[in-house]
Amino acid sequence: MRYYLVAGEASGDLHGSNLMKGLKERDANSEFRYFGGNLMEAEGGELVKHYADMAFMGFVEVAFNLRTILGNLKACKQDILTWQPDVLILIDFPGFNLKIAQFAKANGILVCYYISPKVWAWNQKRVLKIKRVVDYMFCILPFEVDFYKGWGMKVDYVGNPLLDAVSAFKPNPDFIDHYKLTEKPIVALLPGSRKQEINYLLPGMVALAGKFPQYQFVVAGAPSFKPDFYEQFIGGQAIPVLFDVTYDILKNAKAAIVASGTATLEAALFHVPQVVVYKGHPVTIGIARMLIKIRFISLVNLIMDRLVVKELIQGDYSADAANAELEMLLHNTTYRESMLKNYTELDQRMGKPGASAKAAELIVQYTTKK
Repeated sequence: MRYYLVAGEASGDLHGSNLMKGLKERDANSEFRYFGGNLMEAEGGELVKHYADMAFMGFVEVAFNLRTILGNLKACKQDILTWQPDVLILIDFPGFNLKIAQFAKANGILVCYYISPKVWAWNQKRVLKIKRVVDYMFCILPFEVDFYKGWGMKVDYVGNPLLDAVSAFKPNPDFIDHYKLTEKPIVALLPGSRKQEINYLLPGMVALAGKFPQYQFVVAGAPSFKPDFYEQFIGGQAIPVLFDVTYDILKNAKAAIVASGTATLEAALFHVPQVVVYKGHPVTIGIARMLIKIRFISLVNLIMDRLVVKELIQGDYSADAANAELEMLLHNTTYRESMLKNYTELDQRMGKPGASAKAAELIVQYTTKK
């Protein structure tokens, strides 16, 4: 069968690649074409567009890049029509993918959505559109099943694909030596995978290094950028930027400063005490605060439904606040142990690996009976 996937950011590339593995195991005649990234490309098929040209986040940022976004939408629609897949698989990235879903549905193409848009956070009436344009929805957060049920929509819960990625990870025993890192304990800096995020977050992260000279700060670089992009923020400090080894960094980290997003859950699954940070354009954040009706923004806190990791958002993300929180994470034993205990409970709530395999199995099943 012919599978067309659309992933618009680094996390989607990761989950898309694992889903492709699962589909290949169940469909010996599988063919792939996709918007995605390096990880998906490694699984074969044809990469049409890299997510680095698509990952715009925020109301203002989207407005500034509207021409590019509209061009990407047009190109994606045309490519889908030309290739005529048996099924379209959309991975998160709702601002783009719901428009593609509507187009595909109108053209008689089966639409599967892997990793639900966070419609429970704001504008819940979007579920009505999803019911019209999505044939099968695969959710990765337990509470999403009841949410959709409340809107009269049946969905499949497949578990969380991050568990697949973490369980498949094989640590590099020579990681420290290979990258010529010091013997100091590591503080991991995960500033996100989008240019806007890194511009807003990384300067504050690297500024902390001088206050904690007894630690080795290490940046997890996004594969869509080159080292010189990060150097403008680091300015010659002894802070290495390492690419494609985020899990090795987390495996060896004593604490982490993490941009809100998938990486917060990854850090928790590796049991790394963390502080979650986020900044954006003031107008974007102002609009978001009016629209979004949830208590937390980090996945860890959302899943646990309570404050487990500190969130420093917009004005709260100051030098003093970040310094104070990192000090607690590194040196307050009681604080660290409490967070680690919560991580153990999180592990239990998350369940076991197998999301990618289950989603792949269902997609093959639903596509076959089309």
